[in-house]
Amino acid sequence: MKNTIDALALKKAFIAGANNLDNKKDYINELNVFPVPDGDTGTNMTMTIMSAKREVESCKETMSDIAKAMSTGSLRGARGNSGVILSQLLRGFSKKIGDKTEIGVIEIADAFQKAVETAYKAVMKPKEGTILTVARGIATKARECAGTDITLEEFCETIIKHGDEVLASTPELLPVLKEAGVVDSGGQGLMEVLKGAVDCILGRVVIADTKPSGAGVSGVDNSKYSEDLSADIKFGYCTEFIINLEKPYGIKEEDDLKQFLESIGDSIVCVSDDEIVKIHVHTNHPGQAFEKGLTLGYLSNMKVDNMRLEHHEKVIKQAEREEAARQEAARQAEKEKQQPKKQYGFIAVSMGDGLKEFFTELGVDYVIEGGQTMNPSTEDMLNAIEKVHAENIFIFPNNKNVVLAANQAAGLCEDKNIIVLATANAPQGISAMIAFDSTMTLEDNKNNMLEAVSNVKSGQVTYAVRDTSIDGKAIHEGDIMGIGDKGLVSVGNDISDVTFDLIKDAVDEDSELISIYYGTDVKKEDAEAFAARVEESFPDCDVQNYYGGQPIYYYIVSVE
Repeated sequence: MKNTIDALALKKAFIAGANNLDNKKDYINELNVFPVPDGDTGTNMTMTIMSAKREVESCKETMSDIAKAMSTGSLRGARGNSGVILSQLLRGFSKKIGDKTEIGVIEIADAFQKAVETAYKAVMKPKEGTILTVARGIATKARECAGTDITLEEFCETIIKHGDEVLASTPELLPVLKEAGVVDSGGQGLMEVLKGAVDCILGRVVIADTKPSGAGVSGVDNSKYSEDLSADIKFGYCTEFIINLEKPYGIKEEDDLKQFLESIGDSIVCVSDDEIVKIHVHTNHPGQAFEKGLTLGYLSNMKVDNMRLEHHEKVIKQAEREEAARQEAARQAEKEKQQPKKQYGFIAVSMGDGLKEFFTELGVDYVIEGGQTMNPSTEDMLNAIEKVHAENIFIFPNNKNVVLAANQAAGLCEDKNIIVLATANAPQGISAMIAFDSTMTLEDNKNNMLEAVSNVKSGQVTYAVRDTSIDGKAIHEGDIMGIGDKGLVSVGNDISDVTFDLIKDAVDEDSELISIYYGTDVKKEDAEAFAARVEESFPDCDVQNYYGGQPIYYYIVSVE
């Protein structure tokens, strides 16, 4: 085999790597330390790389175009911390190959090194035993290989073997992995991408040629209409007529007529009374249907419609309506841009109609649906930023796994000042929003909001999806878990008891307010009874009970 990779080979290798990650995402999800039923590492990494895959599949087959597609597609589609880190790895890798026509061992090693440098810079406090450790180990081994006479095939095999060894060592670097008996899920995801790519490079997996797609002259992507425009309408003419009977017409004649119509079409309706037979059939030969009818009598009410033409016109009209709507939206956006920007705007990430309403009432301009069960992408963040017409925009990610995507969006935004407050959950975001004062300066507001966030102790209650052990506590599938700011607090079989223990752990002599947000799987009367229990147990605290409407998590609680 060749010792270099050209643009087409890189394109196919990247697609193969993305496909392999997609195939293994459920397995990767199961490696997460906390066995919670939400959007996990495998899902986030897959959605990130699939966004890049779509860009790569449709781009021109030049190294620069493929590199750009890998970078921008993954950056905008990045979800969760693992997805953002993967996008940064791809971004760094792409920077080193964009000006090449072919890449060999030396170029790949340089690209790996740049990938690691870029990813480490994106993470405020890099933690060893994660995807970053695996990526760095691979880059180090690649650099060692680049100084030898190794072939591309030997290089690929060496990199995969060493990457697996580094991945296997992650439990020794991160005790929580060792206790749970798993390797790092992000590192596993990275290895699946590399293994898929290497299998393609070495001919073990074949990716069909992909053709670049283009946009229509209007600038609107018409590819989504192509399937409809060429839809497989097997029988193109809707044919209707009435046979005015002149010959005997009994069961035998009726069966014969139906069998004939079935032989030339479908969607057949054949009803009769003493004097007439009404026919409806989709066929490519209306004349044959008429001729068969003439053997039984004379015809009337004859009607033939070309369904292919009607379908074509329908699709064209739909495309025109969508284009008109797009242009109107663009006009409205442009009109809004002409208006003076307000000084402050707010974006919050939240899941659940109750929590969404809460944020809206507090003055949040745009609530992104997502959080625990689906981490929003960088693209989602950018779309939200575009919709908020303000000079300074605060973003409340309300989830530790959303912060990096918010930061990435902030870095890509050029015309607005984006301030990401690293809120870990909805209660922290709510407290930050309550602390905002429009009469104060931006810096003072930021400091006050951060202080408000720091005063919130919070927790979430959900169920385990597999057996594991965390912080010395044995967990079995189906157990109820109370997860606090610093990890697992309580485990049991009763939702109320576990939630109560979670609150009890957070309350101290300085606590004044306990807020309870119950989810879709908790009945209102049960939530009210639980709130009464908490109120009775902590008489010195003000207890507030709200409908959050969040899925998966029975309760979200906070103590201030």
